[in-house]
Amino acid sequence: MESEGPSSSDVPRAGDAVLPDLLANTTELLSFYDRDFRLTHYAASLKGIYGSAVALGAAIWEIYPSFLDASCRDEFLRVFQGGSPASIDLPRSAGEAPRSVFVFGTADGAGIIESRERGGRSAADEQEHVILLHQATHDVLTGLQNRRRFGERLQQALTAIGGSKPKVALLQIDLDDFKAVNDTLGHGAGDALLQLAAGRIRDALQDGESAYRYAGDEFAVIQLGKEQPAEAERLAGSLVNAFKEPFVINGIPVFVGSSIGIALGPEHGTDGEQLMKAADIALYAAKTDGRGCARTFNRSMLLLLEQRENLRRSLRTALERNELYLEYQPLIRPPSSVIGFEALLRWRHPEIGIIPPGVFIPIAEADGLMDEIGRWVLEQACRQALTWPSSLTVAVNLSPAQFLSGSLTDTVAQVIDEVGIRADRLELEITETVLLEKTIDNIDTLNTLNVLGIRISLDDFGTYYSSLSYLKNFPFDTLKIDQYFIADLETDLKGQTIVRSIINLAHGLGISVTAEGVETSAQARWLIKENCDCLQGNLLGRPLGAEATSDFIRRSPPKGIRAMEGSNRAV
Repeated sequence: MESEGPSSSDVPRAGDAVLPDLLANTTELLSFYDRDFRLTHYAASLKGIYGSAVALGAAIWEIYPSFLDASCRDEFLRVFQGGSPASIDLPRSAGEAPRSVFVFGTADGAGIIESRERGGRSAADEQEHVILLHQATHDVLTGLQNRRRFGERLQQALTAIGGSKPKVALLQIDLDDFKAVNDTLGHGAGDALLQLAAGRIRDALQDGESAYRYAGDEFAVIQLGKEQPAEAERLAGSLVNAFKEPFVINGIPVFVGSSIGIALGPEHGTDGEQLMKAADIALYAAKTDGRGCARTFNRSMLLLLEQRENLRRSLRTALERNELYLEYQPLIRPPSSVIGFEALLRWRHPEIGIIPPGVFIPIAEADGLMDEIGRWVLEQACRQALTWPSSLTVAVNLSPAQFLSGSLTDTVAQVIDEVGIRADRLELEITETVLLEKTIDNIDTLNTLNVLGIRISLDDFGTYYSSLSYLKNFPFDTLKIDQYFIADLETDLKGQTIVRSIINLAHGLGISVTAEGVETSAQARWLIKENCDCLQGNLLGRPLGAEATSDFIRRSPPKGIRAMEGSNRAV
């Protein structure tokens, strides 16, 4: 009998890496044969019925002697030679239950599913069953095994560990910057990227290694029968290198790296959940260390994560417990005028002490706390500015997270009205990260703030993309040169050229320039000579408590400026 069904290309190839999982996951009497009619793969259930006859390399007629009969042989050969799948009733002895086999072609031979049900199933039903079995355990988009299959195989591998058997290695893989591709090029491009990424992961695998799409842009590899941790780290290195080459999507080169966390069982976990947690902690460490790298789990990572979680919980109540406070660093216009202060957020933890902003601000951003904290900073800074002479300004840093809520302009306008400060006394500092996230919306927000009369400063200029289009598309009031370029300004000719160029560019656009991190008189003299508008750094004034700002204003000129001027006169 013949019945047309899906093409053989829809069925897993006998050589596919997914086939062992398909066979391990089925109770069907399923077997595959090469073009020499030799057995290449089989389900365990088949051996349970036919015993020693089922062995790799066995001829098809050793398992199914009926194929030597002319009627069965001719039908089998027709399918084998490219014909449509067929269901063949096998001859039976008196009293024997009916048997049939469904024969379908594969790219490298043929497959057989034996049925012992009366009348069997149609050819289309049999082949559809194979396809559905594959779909149940594999991701539709990438073709890799899916999350459900991942959980099953990981637990099976951990259960099988014992005695001197090698360890199980789990590699958690996360794509770096995938979201940016999805947002800018669209979900179609994102799907294409995931397919290409899955291909690179698959190409890096060797025997004993299987890949899975865990979720979204997260993948996993289970590695068995290898010496650890050397083999897991070797594979991780291969995967990191594989992602260094650009992906080409619709003719556009796209750079997406991979960060990898490695965990070993049973050392780092005796069940799937424990091992996944360890790998996830190692993945977090890889991302924290700069991404595009691999890290193997160790206990110190867990300690750091626990400390971070404790900080996260403490930060949620830090504001109401008055643990957050502001310091103010002077902004000096040469030769000796104090023109304002930059407000700097600080956290004094009751047990740990002072926690650097670089530690707690990313936590606040990730946990959605920056709207509340940002409003408090803005209000406190504006109220403090009212205690200074009316000519002085206050600069407040904005987090990119504050732009996401869509209420930033309303918050700023409300604070200005409630405090009663002139808008032109407030300068809001942003970094290029703000402009990279949602460029159109964020530019609109900045324009609205500018219309209110608030000054806008581009902070850390030169350390990100430094796109000149930002300067063309938005009228910034100030560019702040990052201290990276100031640190060796006295001796580095390249640094001098860059800083000089930034100053000239900004002045040509009518933008004021502030140099951060001025620590020596020689740096200050060079910047003044190049007409830098404003200087900021410990030479001119360290961050001060709110009460100390008034005393600093009364001391004119500041001590650092006096020392610098004396040095100038000596020259």
